Amino acid sequence: MSTTEKTPVPAAGAVPDGGPVLRLESVRKTYGRGTVVLRDVDLEVPPHSVTVLIGASGSGKSTLLRCANLLEEIDDGAIFLDGAEITDPRADADAVRRRIGVVFQAYNLFPHMTVLDNITLAPRRVHKVPRAEAEARARELLERLGLGGRADEYPDRLSGGQQQRVAIVRALAGRPRLLLLDEVTAALDPELVGEVLGVVRDLKEEGMTMVIATHEMGFAREVADQVCFLDGGVVLERGTPEQVFGDPQHERTRRFLQRIIEARRL
Repeated sequence: MSTTEKTPVPAAGAVPDGGPVLRLESVRKTYGRGTVVLRDVDLEVPPHSVTVLIGASGSGKSTLLRCANLLEEIDDGAIFLDGAEITDPRADADAVRRRIGVVFQAYNLFPHMTVLDNITLAPRRVHKVPRAEAEARARELLERLGLGGRADEYPDRLSGGQQQRVAIVRALAGRPRLLLLDEVTAALDPELVGEVLGVVRDLKEEGMTMVIATHEMGFAREVADQVCFLDGGVVLERGTPEQVFGDPQHERTRRFLQRIIEARRL
């Protein structure tokens, strides 16, 4: 195979030997003059599971998600989606991104487009889904997420929580294999946080594979199958919510959680 030929991405649902949907091996990422943001990170995300990334701001959570979606180029290591190395230079990055849904803390909705058009733009333009089919799926998802009557509204007519739910619908419209959520409640007023977290709970119940970066510790404890505590770009501790929150093994983890408890956020 020539170096310019694209390596295909496995079809949706193809997990070799029941392996992880997402796997990071010794991933390293630096910025600027050698500022290391991720240090030899290893991570496995099994199918139909929720992995939650916790840690202080600047610990590397968002960078990890951006690297997983190829929005950032790693400096060393490898990332695999359903067993295929997506950081191989021959990998088709566009094909990878079509299989990974991403929701950021900023809604990033086009203000001049209706909710329906925001959601169906990528399926129609990128996935080549016929308009009628794309709109039918969008309306179905909007209904499921409590936005059934909002399809023809413009984003500025919606609350922050409603806009974030539209952003989640947009990510789901392409039927992603994996959903990455980066601090999706950070920009919301406190009273709107619950409705967005409720959507994530429902997605977990439906078996969506997710990696979530969050500062909502109570939510992390409730929804996670695996919790990873990042500090200085290193996955310092990982385990079940019971292990990480109830019996942390690392002193740095204990200090972090103690501050969270003192702030009444856990």
